[in-house]
Amino acid sequence: MQAKIQKAQILLDALPYIKKFRNKTIVIKYGGAAQINSDLKEKFAQDIVLLYLVGIRIIIVHGGGKSINSILDKLDIKSNFTDGLRVTDEKVMEVVEMVLSGNVNKEITTLLNHHGAKAIGITGKDANFIKARPIDDGKYGLVGQITEVDESVLSDLIDEKFIPVVAPIASGDDSSHPGYNINADLAASKIAISMQAKKVIFLTDTLGVLDKDGKLLSKLSQDSIEILKENGTISGGMIPKIDACLEAINGGVENAHIIDGRIEHSILLELFTNEGIGTIIKQ
Repeated sequence: MQAKIQKAQILLDALPYIKKFRNKTIVIKYGGAAQINSDLKEKFAQDIVLLYLVGIRIIIVHGGGKSINSILDKLDIKSNFTDGLRVTDEKVMEVVEMVLSGNVNKEITTLLNHHGAKAIGITGKDANFIKARPIDDGKYGLVGQITEVDESVLSDLIDEKFIPVVAPIASGDDSSHPGYNINADLAASKIAISMQAKKVIFLTDTLGVLDKDGKLLSKLSQDSIEILKENGTISGGMIPKIDACLEAINGGVENAHIIDGRIEHSILLELFTNEGIGTIIKQ
């Protein structure tokens, strides 16, 4: 009986957070091990369906770099990285779109639908809802910087009780343009801003932002982030995620979170507990 009472208490502990976030929009960038490991995929789907059923407005933005690499290797198409960005010519873009809007996107929507949600997969080309221009005058080819997000497309889907699952591909200037490859972290940030989201959450393969001793920094501000960048504590692949977080909160999103997607039910633990499990960046 005591175990049953404890289970009830866990639900009651989550109740204030459910009330707080009900009818609010949360954007989740889905990537890393959580997108590859079969057990973590199931746990992720369970988390999303729970959020969906308690009335939280969820948008998922996903990457798929490893899947893209695999298909490029099979097709013997060379792909180089410059400044951490995949230089994307038209051949590479064709594969990027095929993998992200096809294999990866449909796997996620199928998983969510199987667990009881009503998910629908889209790219920025659908309804032309994400527009972009080339970064640095085309230095990276068809890698784009978002110039516009038509939030009405996502709002309409959510109002119809769908979970939009967004592949980060943007439309070009005309019908013959192959589209733009968008960094998924930055796509999540832009979408969160346009939707006036309460939170944006980035799933990663690390505990969060760590200090030089490898300990989790649970709360950060913009000022503290600048110091950590200057002294080299924040470096490498964490920089684009941090920059996406800063862009989001400077654009009006209340909080940005970087959490460890390798932990089962990491999203619920971050949202529905006092302590959370990752790093939160506040306005």
